[in-house]
Amino acid sequence: MALTSEIILSGTGGQGLILAGQILADAVIRDGKNTVQTQSYGPEARGGASRAEVIISDGEIDYPKVTKPDILLVMSREALKKYAGSISENGTLIIDDTYITDQLPIGANVFAVPYTRIARENLGKEMFANVVALGALAAITGIVTKESLQLALMSRIPPGSEALNKKALELGWKSAHQAAA
Repeated sequence: MALTSEIILSGTGGQGLILAGQILADAVIRDGKNTVQTQSYGPEARGGASRAEVIISDGEIDYPKVTKPDILLVMSREALKKYAGSISENGTLIIDDTYITDQLPIGANVFAVPYTRIARENLGKEMFANVVALGALAAITGIVTKESLQLALMSRIPPGSEALNKKALELGWKSAHQAAA
């Protein structure tokens, strides 16, 4: 039987979660696994709801939508309220606690790190919070290799932003090890 993981990356439009989902799916392919990536966002785009879904499997993927996420990344309070109840039992919940201070659900493995604050304080821009969070997600879950994730990231970012994106990925990777300690 194939080993399959279902992932939701969620927050608000403008946080770069659609791009993060695309980068994650690209990294999965580079690691030699199968993947399906879908996305949705509210009509208001910036500031509205945003969600990327990624399904990873070492076998065939029969259905392209996430039904019960094993891994849930939330970058906004609204995303936490909307999706926290859908996570699988013993799933992994990764939250950006820069803005989320709500009571966290019981039953999930929770990793709370201020990804947005880390991006702002270390890179000067909150726009790198998605890459910080993606690095942490990969380090926490082991779902993709660091090398594949970095290659996928470099292939999908605008020219001239390579150094800051590499640093954001590294900050996320390190933050995961601090959160797990």
